[in-house]
Amino acid sequence: MSKPSVLAIPLGGLGEFGMNMMVLRSGDDIIVIDAGLMFPGAELLGVDIVIPDITYLKQHRQMVRAILLTHAHEDHIGALPYILGDLNVPVYGTQFTLALVHKKLAERNAAEEADLREIAPGHHVELGPFKIEFLHVTHSTIDCVALAIRTPVGVIIHTGDFKIDQTPVDGKPFDLHALARYGQEGVLALFSDSTNVERPGFTPSERAVTMPLEELCRAAPRKIVFSCFASSIHRIQQVIDIATMCGRKIGFVGRSMVDNVEIAHELNRLRIPDGSLVRPQDLRTYDPHKLAILASGTQAEPMSSLSRIAVDNHRFVSIEENDTVVLSARIIPGNEKAIFRMIDHFFRRQVLVYYEGGRSAPIHVSGHASQEEMKLVLNLVRPKYFIPLHGEYRHLFRHAALAEQVGAVSGEVFLLESGQPIEFTADGAHRREPVTAGRVLVDSGSLEEIEEVVIRERRHLAEDGVVVPILAIDKHTGRLEGQPEIVSRGFVPSDDGQELMAKAREVILKTIEQSTPEEKTDWGVIKEKIRVDLKRFLNKQTAKRPLILPVILEI
Repeated sequence: MSKPSVLAIPLGGLGEFGMNMMVLRSGDDIIVIDAGLMFPGAELLGVDIVIPDITYLKQHRQMVRAILLTHAHEDHIGALPYILGDLNVPVYGTQFTLALVHKKLAERNAAEEADLREIAPGHHVELGPFKIEFLHVTHSTIDCVALAIRTPVGVIIHTGDFKIDQTPVDGKPFDLHALARYGQEGVLALFSDSTNVERPGFTPSERAVTMPLEELCRAAPRKIVFSCFASSIHRIQQVIDIATMCGRKIGFVGRSMVDNVEIAHELNRLRIPDGSLVRPQDLRTYDPHKLAILASGTQAEPMSSLSRIAVDNHRFVSIEENDTVVLSARIIPGNEKAIFRMIDHFFRRQVLVYYEGGRSAPIHVSGHASQEEMKLVLNLVRPKYFIPLHGEYRHLFRHAALAEQVGAVSGEVFLLESGQPIEFTADGAHRREPVTAGRVLVDSGSLEEIEEVVIRERRHLAEDGVVVPILAIDKHTGRLEGQPEIVSRGFVPSDDGQELMAKAREVILKTIEQSTPEEKTDWGVIKEKIRVDLKRFLNKQTAKRPLILPVILEI
């Protein structure tokens, strides 16, 4: 590599949603942009999270100078606890982003060793041949930045996730001036977010939801439960402000919601009026006409706060007729069935439910740019080369087509997928041989990496076996018909296991007995409860973790 050049290697986030990671290499110096995770689909049985394969970075670990974070969402920071053990390098990020990273690392007892370096929009950092300026952008969380990176062959702009919010809740607008300044100077390559490329027009401002949410709060006959993503600090601030205006006190439930609110409040990024909070243990007895609750669980995760509230199984919150529930979040594709099942539980209780698509006025807006904002960024930057990021292949393709339509790219548009490098030199830009990239499947409880799901399942079955509880339940009444049957293979010898299995049946019966009627008729919830309780019991009794596959026979 005698002539100056820069190699851009996407290790995740192209051709998929999540797992965002981009590598830039010049000579013997490497910087990494973001380190995200992806949550597994239903086909990845027993897998907790999916992270990028960092084989390339391990092979060149002595060259890696730093990891640069654009913002605090899981698909951009979630892999850090799993890769910092192999790459103990400085991590640069904004205040809120690093606060969330620190908490994640502290949960793994890895915070002490981490080298976290705080930056702010407008700051400059020099890492080998790379000179980076952090530019403020607006998104659905706070403290988000794009990166302007001076390299030996020209300026590279990486937008991170963004939308152009002209009236942001915190009063800090997208730094369009900085993009225009770099556009005037000349930009070699633009890497830009493609998530919402299928949406025409502009993405509405975060403030667009203020009036509809205020109307719902004022009209609510009893208590109102808001649910949004726990990282949506702007939305949480709006709900706090609206509830205060309407004379309601505020309660927070759900681990992620409580954690993020505490962090944002400690950093003075969230204003909570004195005397406006109700402790979780006091929510049940507080006057419902003067109460607003913020709960996590918008995607109906089986044991989340909102899912528990829906079946009246939350230790702090009970739901009653004429209460109001507002889901101020998008329905992520793949989660529709679970979310609408949860919504059905609320309707059965005569609760007023508002959700995306179920109301004309917006109660949620996206954090990603729509087509007109993408065009604006392309026109301001006017790069020589354009590489769409963050999305499945159709999103990247449509973003590339949009760039061609705008005519702002003087050179070439490159459609890449994870593992496909592109090299920029004084002579132009060229594709290079693919590097190792892909998915690493992780059992988050043990930090165990699983190369392939089949290998993990075989090892799991070989070491701990499989336990299959079989229950016959009346679909309409939720009543258990007869004793549960438990079939096990490769777990304990049949002679030694009779007493253990008898106690396991008692655990299952107790789980069902302590479940509400709604839970008993909701196969997804009751299976998860049985699996969790049985896993805990068997692990305590045998120190083994068999694969537990509850089967429900519908009578």
